[in-house]
Amino acid sequence: MKKIESFQVDHERLNRGVYVSRKDLVGDHVITTYDIRMKRPNREPVMNTGEIHAIEHLGATYLRNHEVYNFNTIYFGPMGCRTGFYLILKGDLSSMDIVPIIHDMFSFIAVYDDEIPGADPLSCGNYMDMDLNAAKEEASIFLNETLEKMTNENLIYPD
Repeated sequence: MKKIESFQVDHERLNRGVYVSRKDLVGDHVITTYDIRMKRPNREPVMNTGEIHAIEHLGATYLRNHEVYNFNTIYFGPMGCRTGFYLILKGDLSSMDIVPIIHDMFSFIAVYDDEIPGADPLSCGNYMDMDLNAAKEEASIFLNETLEKMTNENLIYPD
């Protein structure tokens, strides 16, 4: 069986960053999948489910309420390996094109101090597994150590 594209990325050389994972044509629209990599795979501890779940709820809520990205956001959710998130947007954009919205989203999460949207038994299937403080800490680290210091090695997959 052929390996899917994301399994062909050299994870031993992959850094934190914002990467274009793939582009697909759906009807007349390009759909771009982004790899929002918050941890260096197999070299840093992965995130726990509580902070991942809180980031997912906050990030998805932020994007779907954004004046530009609200109608172009198809999906924002965690990677199974717990090292980051996938973001799927309508549009043929580069990694660098979306760094500003990713920066704004993680800035929002880093200082968020209210009830997590959708963290209740009617809205979520595992609403008690959320850790806002850890989510804010992870968002701050990613913001300060990666998003504010972007280079090509944080935007283009290693060969």
